[in-house]
Amino acid sequence: MHPQLATDLDHLPDLLEAVRKRTVGFLDGLAERPVVDLGAALPVGGPLAGAGVGLERTLEEFAAEWEPALSASAGPRYLGFVTGGATPAALAGDWLTSAYDQNPNSSAEPAGQQLERQTLGWLRELFGLGPQHSGAFVSGATMSNTTGLAIAREWLGEQLGVSPADQGVGVLGRVRVLSGSPHSSVGKALSMLGLGRDALIPVDRLAGREAVDPAALERALAAADGPCIVVANAGTVNSVDFDDLRALAALKERYSFWLHVDGAFGAFAALSPEHAHLVDGMDLADSLCIDLHKWLNVPYDSAVQFTRRPDLQARVFQNAAAYLGPLGDVPDFVHLTPENSRRLRALPAWFTLRAYGRDGHREIVERCVAGARTLGAAVEAEPRLRLAAPVRLNVVCFTLTEAPTAQRLAALAAAAAGEVFTTPTLYQGAPAVRAAFSNWRTGEEDAERIARALIAAAAGLAD
Repeated sequence: MHPQLATDLDHLPDLLEAVRKRTVGFLDGLAERPVVDLGAALPVGGPLAGAGVGLERTLEEFAAEWEPALSASAGPRYLGFVTGGATPAALAGDWLTSAYDQNPNSSAEPAGQQLERQTLGWLRELFGLGPQHSGAFVSGATMSNTTGLAIAREWLGEQLGVSPADQGVGVLGRVRVLSGSPHSSVGKALSMLGLGRDALIPVDRLAGREAVDPAALERALAAADGPCIVVANAGTVNSVDFDDLRALAALKERYSFWLHVDGAFGAFAALSPEHAHLVDGMDLADSLCIDLHKWLNVPYDSAVQFTRRPDLQARVFQNAAAYLGPLGDVPDFVHLTPENSRRLRALPAWFTLRAYGRDGHREIVERCVAGARTLGAAVEAEPRLRLAAPVRLNVVCFTLTEAPTAQRLAALAAAAAGEVFTTPTLYQGAPAVRAAFSNWRTGEEDAERIARALIAAAAGLAD
């Protein structure tokens, strides 16, 4: 064994204790750490040295050079994108995931597979899905959407009596994917799957909304020449708008299409009795995307996909090798997603679900929604700011009252970045800013502090 490896192994308990202390110090300082330090100096770096310095010195160098520049994305005032944090139990599960270093994709080692299946069962219950939905863990919403659309692609082939998984996408001819407000990952998925971004056909939305107009979708389905794919939204990224999932699913009685629902974070509305109606009909999806490293607050990278057609899923992703054995009635996960090997992603989710249950995660959702309402009310009361969209769930989409250019909104976000991190967007074609509440630490005091910082930043622009 290399001498440095041997030394680190001999001192591993002390070294891990040093890592623990460093981690606890970072987490304890999240509340007051600059959310994003735009002026932080970054190390220049250099070539990889031939001789390593060992874990102790490496940790010291990281703490001195890189840690000060890292964002407080795990903290309560990071509202960029839709980024959750890591609950204490999820963090423990993630540490153990790395320590145990299991690959759950093969039943040759059945414990990991069974733990993932149990966790998927809990998630089905959490989101109100029936047993006809089977699932698997993937890296994030993009891969979840990609997996669901890959199954949809095979369903299209089934309708035409061909198999694009075996024969290539050319056998499908023209493919139509209909959607009102598709997330950018949908176009990316269509590109990766060989269907092409041009397959995505925009459908008219309800007036002033991001939700698709069911009547317009029916007209598009009637005009389609053959089976197609519909991508519905259970929570758009700008305004958390929801398509009428039950109305869309009812169209399947008259038209042939695969219904894929992108519920990356909006699916968590199911946990709140006040908002569960927003996802009514989600169980009727043929495939479904849910991102766990958002509102479940498990560390990156973790998402799930569900589908009613695991047989088509295995046809797409089966991995033929003598050492893997046959597919069987319940295929191993190696036959269900693009990855042949991966970490035991379910363990952080298993830990947080077991530790806090449905009630604990419902409380996180409802507290985030309350925070969004607090910020939304503050924006409405501030003459220099205005809401660009109603606060429907956990995202506040707002803009400047006067001269709301992309440059001025970027300046607004930058001025407040030490206190709150938000991200730019376009809503109804106009520049805006999004603040997404999804962190388990965020409370009412944080929401009020965020509002003060943004109002002060707006006032600074006007001076």
